[in-house]
This record gives sequence, C-alpha cells and structure tokens, in this order.
Amino acid sequence: MRTVYENEVIEIGESVKEFAGGNMFIIFGEGAPEELREYCYLVSIKPVDGEIKPGDILNIDEAAYAITAVGAEAAKTLARLGHMTVNMSGRSNATLPGTVYTEAAEVPAIHVGTKISIIEP
Repeated sequence: MRTVYENEVIEIGESVKEFAGGNMFIIFGEGAPEELREYCYLVSIKPVDGEIKPGDILNIDEAAYAITAVGAEAAKTLARLGHMTVNMSGRSNATLPGTVYTEAAEVPAIHVGTKISIIEP
C-alpha cells in the first residue's frame, strides 16, 4: 500500500453543516476564496504523489471508503489549491472534474484534526 495523499483538517467553515445529509463535503487549502471558505473543511496545501484512481481508498480518520470514480482535474486541484469535493454517492462515472466519488456512505463526523488520506492498495 502506498500513500498518494495525506492531510489534516485545520479549520471548519461556518456553513459546512448546510451540506449535511448531502453525502458530500469539500476540502480546500487555507487560501480558499472567502465566498467558498465557509462551506469547506480547510487543510494545508500538500502534494499529491501519483494518480488518484478508482480502486484507491479514501480514509477519513479510521473509516475507509473505496473510490469509485475520479474527475479529470481532481488530482491537479488538490495539489495546486488543496481543493477536492468528495461525493459519497457510489457513482461509477465522474460527472464533475474536481470531484472524487466513493462508495455510497454517509459523510462521517469531520472535525479539526481529522486525518484525510488516499491510499493505493
């Protein structure tokens, strides 16, 4: 197993809970635009070591979710801006370029200090 991406939530936008129940969440680097910042979990900008692809595993703290589809721009925006939308709907085709899709699941509790990683099995 190889770690493709690893980060930690450092701040939570005031309106993040508006997405609750939507099976999706957004992370963004600390330089997030003000109009988006309040809807995001903020992280440091960290490198992406390789390709993110279906079959990889998204870890949120101790919970693991199979990645089912990856938008064409997801790795680039993650590396450049710390930005990634995670859609936990189980979709097998990527309809949005900056989105990583996982198996169908509820978004777990995310708080300051939550570790987010992508692992290549």
